[in-house]
Amino acid sequence: MLARLLLTLACWVVMTGSVLAQLDINKASPEQLDGLKGIGPAKAQAIVDYRRQHGPFKSVDELQNVPGIGPATLRTFARM
Repeated sequence: MLARLLLTLACWVVMTGSVLAQLDINKASPEQLDGLKGIGPAKAQAIVDYRRQHGPFKSVDELQNVPGIGPATLRTFARM
């Protein structure tokens, strides 16, 4: 599950034209997350806040529990 999450985020980074890199959502800062297409400062901070409260993400689907991230955002990830 975590590998799938990392792969999804790595693909997302590549698709945004950034240097090929692997971003660990369980370690990424708000600034790193904000650099991803479709994630602004508020969503980036919400991801970090959720992670601090609930511990590491165990699956991509768990991102839907973060305020501001729903099925549409996850579909965006899946298309990349």
